[in-house]
Amino acid sequence: SERNYKMWPVVLLSVGYSIGAHLLCYKLVFSTRDMFIRAGMFGKDLNKNSEEKVPEGLGVITGAVFLIATFLFIPIPFFDSLVDSSQLQFTQFICALLSICCMIFLGFADDVLDLRWRHKLFLPTIASLPLLMVYLVSGGSTTIIVPKPFRDMMGYDLNLGPIVYIYMGMLAVFCTNAINILAGINGVEAGQSVVIAISVALFNIVELFGYFASKHLFSLCLVFPFIGVTLALLRHNWYPSKVFVGDTFCYFAGMTFAVVAILGGFSKTILLFFIPQVLNFLYSVPQLFGMVPCPRHRLPKFDGKTNLLGMSYAQFPPDQLGPGGDLFLKVVHMFGLAKVEWGVDDSGKDVRVNNLTLINFVLKFVGPTHEQTLTIYMMIIQITGTLIAFTIRYGFARFFYDEII
Repeated sequence: SERNYKMWPVVLLSVGYSIGAHLLCYKLVFSTRDMFIRAGMFGKDLNKNSEEKVPEGLGVITGAVFLIATFLFIPIPFFDSLVDSSQLQFTQFICALLSICCMIFLGFADDVLDLRWRHKLFLPTIASLPLLMVYLVSGGSTTIIVPKPFRDMMGYDLNLGPIVYIYMGMLAVFCTNAINILAGINGVEAGQSVVIAISVALFNIVELFGYFASKHLFSLCLVFPFIGVTLALLRHNWYPSKVFVGDTFCYFAGMTFAVVAILGGFSKTILLFFIPQVLNFLYSVPQLFGMVPCPRHRLPKFDGKTNLLGMSYAQFPPDQLGPGGDLFLKVVHMFGLAKVEWGVDDSGKDVRVNNLTLINFVLKFVGPTHEQTLTIYMMIIQITGTLIAFTIRYGFARFFYDEII
C-alpha cells in the first residue's frame, strides 16, 4: 500500500542513524576506558591470568549514545510527509525513551552501589511505570484471542484486564534479569543481545507487510540504534575483553526489548526470542529461590595452567538445602542434568553440585573449553533459539489461530 511504501524511507534513515551511533559509541567507549579506571570502576577478569584492570560499567556509554541517536531521530518518523503518525504514537515513543532512560540511570546506580538481588527485581518495575501508564491512558488492549483448542470452553476472545498489566510489568523484570544472569564470559551479554535484537528486527521487517505495520515501524526505530551501539560495545567486550558491560547494559538491553515488545504489540512473541534465557532461568530457579545454596558468582572456573574454562561448583553441608532441595538434586543427578556429588569433604557430609547456569550445563557436555569458543557455543544456541522461534511463530501457530497477524 501507499502507506507501507512511505515507511521505507524511515527504515533506511534509521539504519543510517544507527551506523552513525555505532561509530560514535565505538570511539567513546575506547576514549573513556581510562576515565572509568580513574574513577575506581574497574575489575579483574577472573577468567584470565592477567592482573590488568578492566573498566566496568561501560554499558552507560552505550545507553547514552543510544539516547542521543534516538532523540535526534524523533522528527523523522513524525513528519506527516513521510508517515502519517498520530499524536498517540509520538507520546508512546517519548514514553519508551523515558522508560529506557530510567532503566539506564537505575542500572548505573546498581553498578556504583552494588545493590542486592532483591532490590534489583524492583528496578525494572519502577522504570516500566511510564510505559504502563501510557499504555493504560491510551486505551491499550487487554483482550487476547483464545487458541482454537480452548474456544469451546472460553469463547473466541477473553478480556484479561489487570492481568495484562501485571504480565507486562513482569516482562520488563524478566527481560532485564534474564540477560543479567546469563553472563560471566567475555562477549556473552552483548552477544546474546545483538542476536535477539537482530531477530526482533527481522520479525518487524516481515510484519511491515502486515496489518500492524506502524507498530513494527515504531519497534524498528528503536531496535536499529540498539543494534548499532551494542555491536560497538561487543567489539570492545569480545575476547579478550577490554571493557566489562556492567549491569547498566543488561538493564538497558532488557528494557529496550520490553518496550518494543509492549508498544510494538508482540509482548508474547518476544519470549520466543528469549528461549535460551528462559531455559537458563528455569535451570537456575533452585539456586535463585533458595532450594540450593547460591554463591555470589556463578561464572565458570578458570584453569590457569590450561587457559580453559570448566564447570564451577557450589559446595555446602546438607542442612543448607532449602525445602525440596534434596529431592531436586536426586532428580537432576538421575537424569544427568547436573553433576552432583555427596560426601566430598573430609567428614563425608558435604554436597557439591555444579552451579545451575546454561553455561555450566554446556560445559558439562563439551568439557573444559576456551573462553572464546564457549562464547561462540552460546551464540550458536541463541541463533538456534531464533530459528525455533520463527518456526513456532509462522509454522506451529497456525494450528492454534485462524490467522497469523
